[in-house]
Amino acid sequence: MPLTPDMRRSIDQIRDYLFGGGYPDPVSNAEQLSFLFFFYLIEGIDAENKTRAKVLKMPYTSLFVGDWTLKNPLNAPTAGATTIPRERFRWSVWAKGLSGEALVRFVRDEVFAFFAELGERTAHNFMTGARLTIDEPTVLTQVVNLVDGLRLDASDSDTKGDLFEHVLRQIKQAGELGQFRTPRHVIRTIVEMIDPKVGETIYDPAAGTAGFLVAAYNHIRLANSSPSAISEADMDGKVQRRGLGDKLSAPQVSALQSATFYGNDVDPKMVRLATMNLTLRGLADVRILLRNVLTTTQDSERKAELGLPAEGFHVVLANPPFSGRVDKDRIVEDVKVGTTTATELLFLKYMMDSLRPGGRCGVIVPEGVLFGSTGAHKELRRQLIENNRVEAVLSLPGGVFQPYAGVKTSVLFFRKGGSTERVLFLHADNDGYKLDANHDTSIAADDFPVLQAAYQRRDSLTTEWDDRDTTAEWTEKWWMADATTLRANDFNLSAGRYRPMSQTQVAHRDPRELLDELAAIEVEITEEVEALRAALAEVVE
Repeated sequence: MPLTPDMRRSIDQIRDYLFGGGYPDPVSNAEQLSFLFFFYLIEGIDAENKTRAKVLKMPYTSLFVGDWTLKNPLNAPTAGATTIPRERFRWSVWAKGLSGEALVRFVRDEVFAFFAELGERTAHNFMTGARLTIDEPTVLTQVVNLVDGLRLDASDSDTKGDLFEHVLRQIKQAGELGQFRTPRHVIRTIVEMIDPKVGETIYDPAAGTAGFLVAAYNHIRLANSSPSAISEADMDGKVQRRGLGDKLSAPQVSALQSATFYGNDVDPKMVRLATMNLTLRGLADVRILLRNVLTTTQDSERKAELGLPAEGFHVVLANPPFSGRVDKDRIVEDVKVGTTTATELLFLKYMMDSLRPGGRCGVIVPEGVLFGSTGAHKELRRQLIENNRVEAVLSLPGGVFQPYAGVKTSVLFFRKGGSTERVLFLHADNDGYKLDANHDTSIAADDFPVLQAAYQRRDSLTTEWDDRDTTAEWTEKWWMADATTLRANDFNLSAGRYRPMSQTQVAHRDPRELLDELAAIEVEITEEVEALRAALAEVVE
């Protein structure tokens, strides 16, 4: 069942109730909705587990069996009672039987505590530290009724996932998620170019709301679907193909659910949103760790305890934070690159080391990473080119991260090990959406499909590039540079540096491209000034 207009309207109503009721933070609101979705769905999940155990003739104890010791005496059904049956924690009981102050008190003091206790028994407890923040009685009653009306139990995993993406999209429109909500069409393009396969391990070290992991899951299912199991859905003004994955075997499905996807994030709210996003897709066993990979390490024993692949990951997909800083004393030795404290450089070093030999990576980086002149920038690019196979650099349009960031970015595609012989540069002027302040109106102009096709036939493009007429104007949106040229340019990986241009093109470069380059240079200068300021402070001390 596709996401219906009524479902969208219900989510918009919830948003309006929350904003109007004095809850303006869209990230917190999304987090609170994720809790309510979980409370709603767990009753059905418990019933499914009970039925499955019966069929398999295995023992199973319902989550709602036994008694619960009340945290707040005011929630007692009768005077003096200290316990209640756990049956009362079914959504169908408390959500339909309580309202107003009684609802707030029961959810705040009992429901959150009950599910936090359940979470302690599971592989990952995304309820750790969770609390109810919607404590206005009328607002909570209205929101609970609207969530109940969504009938999530009657929706398939794709519909539930689309519904939650609509919740997350409200956050993007409010401009609050910044670097950790990557536009979904950009994510899909990167995933399709990397082409993760069933049986591979897939990792996002800065998972945010798990957009890359969800896209990789959908990509694998589509690749393993028969024609009759493929459908189309309209999302954000674009048609997307979906597959049920009917050609996947039972062991493959099991591997996808529990031994394929991995991620971390430093923000507890993001961990909760990512966990719910995956749970609604049928990936409840995927664990998103609350962890800063730049300041903590994991030995082989800890990796084994967490079920992480000891040899590294087959695929890394990420959009790590841009222009952040980490206190240099907290940076772990493994990710250090010179004396830099810039998160975009440290994350890239971490991702290079997280791949297994032959593993591949698609990562979004700010343009300054590609041409920055600091020692750390040059050294990191040298390691990329000399010790890995950089396959392509996709230059994204300058406004692709609007409305919350105007930074110019590119996507690096590389494989672990070996060395780079030549790099394919891909330049996108349009990404299928109007490059205005909102960046949410679909348009026909879209360079991604053509550039994606060029990437997929990159080996055959080598001959075309070598045999080209160097005196003729080059009109393609792709070009190449060999390793010798890259070394001569301080391993610069900026697409614009190597673009073949006629005299007309040189004289009339796109002003937007020039502004993008200036903005990236400005960021680099700011970073160098901050590094110098920190160094001087140490000398003074």
